Amino acid sequence: MSTTLTPKQKITVRRPRSAQVEAPARMPQSVPGRVRPAGPPALLLEHVGKTFVVGRKQKAVSAISDVSMRVERAEIYGVLGANGSGKSTLIRLVSTLLTLDTGRAEIFGHDVERDEMAVKRLINRVSVDAAFFKKLSPYENLAFAARLYGLNPGEARREAVRILARLGISEKRMGSPIEQMSRGMQQKVAIARALLTSPTLLLLDEPTTGLDPRSKLEVQAFVEDLRATHDATILLTTHDMAEADRLCDRIGILDGGRLVAEDSPGGLKARVARETGLAPTLDNVFMTYTGRSLDEDVEAEGPEDDE
Repeated sequence: MSTTLTPKQKITVRRPRSAQVEAPARMPQSVPGRVRPAGPPALLLEHVGKTFVVGRKQKAVSAISDVSMRVERAEIYGVLGANGSGKSTLIRLVSTLLTLDTGRAEIFGHDVERDEMAVKRLINRVSVDAAFFKKLSPYENLAFAARLYGLNPGEARREAVRILARLGISEKRMGSPIEQMSRGMQQKVAIARALLTSPTLLLLDEPTTGLDPRSKLEVQAFVEDLRATHDATILLTTHDMAEADRLCDRIGILDGGRLVAEDSPGGLKARVARETGLAPTLDNVFMTYTGRSLDEDVEAEGPEDDE
């Protein structure tokens, strides 16, 4: 199936010769030292592909091409890549917002196409452009979400207060209209709304974009706490290398819709240092496998990530 979208400027990226790598194994191994949990993985992608048609006379654009990935239960898996690399498309495919053209995807053993409703009960998603009822307060937005998911009103209110307080939003602020809040505060409410349903797989699409340093650290600490206390699995896309280094057990790097590298943060840094002589940092990992710097990535940013 193809989706028709508005054309956007094409950006050509050349990867340094030293960065040419083979595609990762179809079933990547878990982080060294960790025991693979029993049962099906939290997320399994096999040869997933998605193509968009940008115009009648234009050639189809492959947003995701032959991506295979395995994310274990209670793992935080980061997805890095330049704008247009396919990160947000991948998140939308996993969250059932887009349909697969090729391959298959499973969430805890449930096929995302055949068992769509079962999958939706297991996941929730936070995007950088979260939508709200702007005239309503944070609590009213969370209460509406709670009703949609059939949560007990009393329990939902207590949980909403607890989550918002953990994210630095006082109970007093919960009564103010969303439209009066900063973008950073709104993003915290979006995260709280997603966590209200206690998802088993949480999809975080650049969740800390627009947050000040203190708020960013609060969200990162909450994500770590969520994994530790609720055994949640988290798929995270981010442009913040320090955030990826802090939070992620493993990282996959997308370039041109393909998974070009996958390992733990330490493994990726060691590999780049060994093969290129560069300092072992995630910034250098990013530049090596995408062929561009972080500054170039920001300058090239146009409409949404990858459509």
